[in-house]
Amino acid sequence: MTPPRRRKPTGSSSGAPLRQLGQARRSQLVTTYGVGALIAIENESFIIAGHDSWGTADAPKVYERRLSQLLGVQYFRLPPAKDPEKALDGVRVHRFPNYYSCPKCSELRGFAAFNPKGSRAVCEPCAEEKLVPARFVIVCEKGHIDDFPFWEWVHRGADRERGAGRCVLSLRSVGASASLRSIRIGCGCGVPEVSMEGAFSKRVLQDLGIGCRGRRPWLAGNTSEVCSEVPRTMQRGSSSVWHPLVQSALSIPPWGEREFAIAEKHHLFGKDEGYIRTYFSDRMSALEQIGVTIEQVLAAVAAAKEVDPAGSEEAKPIVQRYSTLRRQEFEHMVRGNPEQSSAEWQPFVCEEPRGKEEDIERLADLGVEKPMLVKRLREVRALSAFVRGELPSEADPDDRRCDLRDQNSEWLPAIEVVGEGVFLRLSEPQLREWERDELVLDRTEQIRGHHLDVLRKRAPKEARASRAPESHVTARQLLLHTLAHAVIIEWSLDCGYSASALRERIYTDHDMAGILIYTATTDSAGSLGGLVAQGEPGRLWASIAAALDRAQWCSNDPLCMESEASGAESLNLAACHACVLLPETSCESMNSFLDRGLLLGDPRTGLKGYFAVRG
Repeated sequence: MTPPRRRKPTGSSSGAPLRQLGQARRSQLVTTYGVGALIAIENESFIIAGHDSWGTADAPKVYERRLSQLLGVQYFRLPPAKDPEKALDGVRVHRFPNYYSCPKCSELRGFAAFNPKGSRAVCEPCAEEKLVPARFVIVCEKGHIDDFPFWEWVHRGADRERGAGRCVLSLRSVGASASLRSIRIGCGCGVPEVSMEGAFSKRVLQDLGIGCRGRRPWLAGNTSEVCSEVPRTMQRGSSSVWHPLVQSALSIPPWGEREFAIAEKHHLFGKDEGYIRTYFSDRMSALEQIGVTIEQVLAAVAAAKEVDPAGSEEAKPIVQRYSTLRRQEFEHMVRGNPEQSSAEWQPFVCEEPRGKEEDIERLADLGVEKPMLVKRLREVRALSAFVRGELPSEADPDDRRCDLRDQNSEWLPAIEVVGEGVFLRLSEPQLREWERDELVLDRTEQIRGHHLDVLRKRAPKEARASRAPESHVTARQLLLHTLAHAVIIEWSLDCGYSASALRERIYTDHDMAGILIYTATTDSAGSLGGLVAQGEPGRLWASIAAALDRAQWCSNDPLCMESEASGAESLNLAACHACVLLPETSCESMNSFLDRGLLLGDPRTGLKGYFAVRG
């Protein structure tokens, strides 16, 4: 964020004045400061409003048909980006939390109480303008968020009716520490001053008779809904206050290419032939510039009905639909897609490397099949919802996912990344033989068991009774994921990319075993052009061999290799920050489901790793 620029207020469509507060990168408005997230700007705090309130004049449309159908929208938009000196509207925010305190006199009250005449907030007795937003909020597992109940907290055990609505609260810090015990809440009605110690206990608010009010301050009108959950206290800046749910897809043929791109950008799918011919009667230049005819557009519209019949995917669960999306990407990378047009009209180019036969044989000896060079790719990442509290999981009920808008909308906020990558597969026969080994199955079952415990704990009680949760953990998934991390670390050390500039995409199923490592940043690091060169068979063999040698030893060994459980929720075995963990922006699974033992084995137990015998 840049410091806010003070500007003369400008009018909104509702007549209320608008004030420009600051700036954020477009990618941050999907991954860090998306709808429902809290953002601190100088000495104020706000919550990002629903995207149906955003100004869209400078929010270009983004199309990715497979992802839009998965998420039930027509298209996506990049978050608004304007010249700060000319900006009239953009991403809206609402003030939250409502409680502020004066750093001089310690008075604690609602923000509006500091500026009853509608002027800038100031503590009048102290003439203090730099008021401090409350440090604490309460949230529930259904995503509602509210101000911490300071009045109820300080009046616990006292006659709550005596000073209700008339008390003057205060918040002060005593001593040199920043512990909860040193934060004291007082009241002008004479009840004893209390500290914030114990406010983070899970059941303390329930014991005080405080329930969730169902507040959703990020939506227009601060709408509320009935909620029976028990809220919990959190720090306003805690990462647990907001977890984004981001879905992504690669643009693969036929979508996004030539006539399909024309049909998509002009909203022609589902239209009849007469409409399309009339539409292009005075727009022929749009076709001529890429050498496409009306007949080709008509054929694309007709083919779309066969490739993706209307309503064929909507009835399936979203996890199953996302699995179908991944399988389509895997099949196109195996098949390849030679370059035939410019980047604007062909966002996906995937070709076989021209390596020496002996280098390809050396890769085969490692158990790696012929790689593919993804010389051009486009990824769209869309913010579909968010959750609060615990990290999201497959067992979460639908009502835990918070909506991004108050009204139905035909779009979602998204960003697009254009870059390159390397795709490789493991040998299916060798992989199937390896994953049948008893020791491999036993080691996999350790992580699978921990994952099932997490799913059971988070699943609703009624769901637990009707059906047991399922875990996606398999030996090949753990192997592919750990290999991807090891290779990313090796490339970050060998070819100049930072680990945060690379990203993994795992393709795993009973007959699918591949990984795509690609540039994952929207800045200049995504266009250096050196990643594809690492996919040439000779270099790739050297990179994988070096990555395996590096992963063979960890500075935390033997503790790391002998660990029975590690990582968040005990979803890792032999994996730590000294060996295979990555920046979380580079990992699809938040650095979970990793184990070096499955790569190279464990002589202590006799476990045979997939790469235990290397050429």
